[in-house]
Amino acid sequence: MRPPVPAVVERRTSETTVRVEVVAGSGVARAQTSVPFLDHMLCVLARYSGFDIEVTAGGDLRHHIIEDVAIALGTAFSRVVPSTAARFGDRTVPMDDALVQAVLDTGGRPYYRGPLPSSLYDHFLRSVCDAARFTLHVIVIRGTDRHHVVEASFKAFGLALRQASEDALRVFSTKGDVTLEVQ
Repeated sequence: MRPPVPAVVERRTSETTVRVEVVAGSGVARAQTSVPFLDHMLCVLARYSGFDIEVTAGGDLRHHIIEDVAIALGTAFSRVVPSTAARFGDRTVPMDDALVQAVLDTGGRPYYRGPLPSSLYDHFLRSVCDAARFTLHVIVIRGTDRHHVVEASFKAFGLALRQASEDALRVFSTKGDVTLEVQ
């Protein structure tokens, strides 16, 4: 069996510099973005998804860093989730006062439905889904502490991604393996 191949994405703009590396692994993360809560959420996502995630980022504004990390991370996920993945994942996570469900389809159709009680992290999940071409519905069933709701959302998304990424040894689509070439 061949070792998993990492996806490395570098994104540079006049506002940010981002480097993301994602590989199927054991859920280890290293995040240095200058945004402590984002670093925490990236570590949570790695742990619960089972992907090893390494992120370094810097930039002018917290919003730009969060958005550009999400775009690079989504692009990396699109490269490491196998076409023969189980494709669908659904997990519900409690965290103190919060109860959040994440329902995921990695089948190539970008769509996100929230919202989260934080516009920055709602935008983060939307940007990940757009770049990865994932469909993700995040349902906040209850919760008043924004930190707990956002963290439970990342845990639920991570667990759904772990479930959806399991290799099913065949393509789960009536369309078969879909390819898209851009030249």
